[in-house]
Amino acid sequence: MALLGAGFISDIHMESYHRFVPEAEVVAVYTRNAGKAKAFAQKHNIPAWFDDLDALIAQSGCDLADICLPNFLHHEATLKAAAAGKHIIIEKPLAVTLEEADEMIDACRKAHVKLMYAEELCFAPKYERVRQMVQQGAVGEVYMLKQAEKHSGPHSDWFYDVNLSGGGVLMDMGCHAIEWFRWMTGNAAIKSVYATMSTVLHKERTKGEDNSVMIIEFENGVTAVAENSWAKHGGMDDKSEVHGTGGVVYADLFMGNAAVSYSKKGYDYAMEKADTTIGWSFTVFEEVFNQGYPHELRHFIDCVLNDKQPLVTGEDGRAVLEVLYAAYASAAEGRKIELPFAPKVSKPIDLWLGSQEGY
Repeated sequence: MALLGAGFISDIHMESYHRFVPEAEVVAVYTRNAGKAKAFAQKHNIPAWFDDLDALIAQSGCDLADICLPNFLHHEATLKAAAAGKHIIIEKPLAVTLEEADEMIDACRKAHVKLMYAEELCFAPKYERVRQMVQQGAVGEVYMLKQAEKHSGPHSDWFYDVNLSGGGVLMDMGCHAIEWFRWMTGNAAIKSVYATMSTVLHKERTKGEDNSVMIIEFENGVTAVAENSWAKHGGMDDKSEVHGTGGVVYADLFMGNAAVSYSKKGYDYAMEKADTTIGWSFTVFEEVFNQGYPHELRHFIDCVLNDKQPLVTGEDGRAVLEVLYAAYASAAEGRKIELPFAPKVSKPIDLWLGSQEGY
């Protein structure tokens, strides 16, 4: 496997491979800065490092590419890796534009390589435990989902440059909520998107939004609310809520080892029985790497080794990107945006910034 990128998320992927995915061997790393590539390779005992993507693809001898590059580089890296016959797992967002996403999906399909969209919330143990409870009928019929991810800002400068990232906090973290909502609803069709956003903390650093609220209406009647912020002090928050006609579940990825739930009727799951799960309970999840990174990577390796379809695909990544487009347009126009929605733009945030005087 070749790792493309040497930033914060690449460190997380390497720790995940070392600790949880022995079937995968990272034999090469690429980043545009030679010194950074060499230092990353030495830090993680990677045999080869490159500052030239074409050279890595030609010389590394790997079968898989793990793309952890900045957003604006996803498209080129995917096309080159697919053309070389390499299976691909790619960090969020899938691409900057829908046109890029379509080309990436098509290239992988034509090359007969797997393309997995790396949405870790679909694999995070506590969130997955919540989904299993819902499937067991713990909360009755779901009518509302909430997901919030907040901190005081990203690690790398490129996130703040909307020409490189395509947007602000919504592109960075709102995409997690969108795919988790789709995951929880079985990829139900989306009817409309409404969003509001502003820049409240990082005005001197970025034109992008650093605080946003998005409301998604699904055709099956579920309403989903995503709150995302780069303006929240005091560390990282990652929380979800599931509201149903028969109960509610609250899950906090970083606080405690249980999902707090209330069930009117109770539910049966594994060693838990309906008569012990009525009312409030504190459902313990597997105490492993909370955010699901090792689980998604292990799943991808299994898909390649055993010719399986990834649970989260390039098409899912494109669907998330379409919702991001609608959210930026909604924030600009102050109305719901109905899907499908695919305007021609150079980057999603233009749909919001274009409405601002002086942009």
